[in-house]
Amino acid sequence: MARKIAIVGGTGAEGSGLAYRLAKAGEHILIGSRDAARAQEAAKLLRQRIGSAAQIEGMDNASAAAACEIAILTVPFSGAATLLKQLKSVWKPGTIVIDTTVPLAATVGGAATRMLGVWQGSAAEQTRELLPAGVSLAAAFQNLGAEVLASDSPVDCDVLVCSDDEKAKQVASELVAKIPGARALNGGKLENARIVESLTALLIGLNMRYKVHAAGIRFTGLPMK
Repeated sequence: MARKIAIVGGTGAEGSGLAYRLAKAGEHILIGSRDAARAQEAAKLLRQRIGSAAQIEGMDNASAAAACEIAILTVPFSGAATLLKQLKSVWKPGTIVIDTTVPLAATVGGAATRMLGVWQGSAAEQTRELLPAGVSLAAAFQNLGAEVLASDSPVDCDVLVCSDDEKAKQVASELVAKIPGARALNGGKLENARIVESLTALLIGLNMRYKVHAAGIRFTGLPMK
């Protein structure tokens, strides 16, 4: 049986973009939302875009989290802690969670180019505190813009994957590789996610100053694969 990937908070722009890219690559996607009907409508629209053979289902966040082997967390930082507390009893042991969350001030009405302070050090480290034992965590995809993901063009961006769990890091890196043009890089331990998250605010500022939508990061001097 094919593995199932839940996009928790998958009706937002970032979640929808990741759902589109991964479903197009052949993955079985579960779009989660607070509103199951909204998730089902989002799944329907993606199937229409990709084709009827696409494996995309819509459901509430708890159902998606309970049914998946891999979950990608794509909710705004302002609601992440509350949602993770609600889901704590739902996760199956062995589930891998990939956190894309960035603590942008915009999530609480501030500037999109500013970061919020997080007591644990980063959004990813906060997520780690709120996951039950037996669930592993990686942080990735924070620097990929929603508009880039929603398009059909190759993604001209490196994706830093941070984790204290090697299997979670490997799985996240394999998903990155399914997005044309994206390159997964080993970002080291989960604590490094605080650096990666802050790059998002910088990229948003670059987009604004240069009037573009697709600023990304590339690291030079590294092997191509």
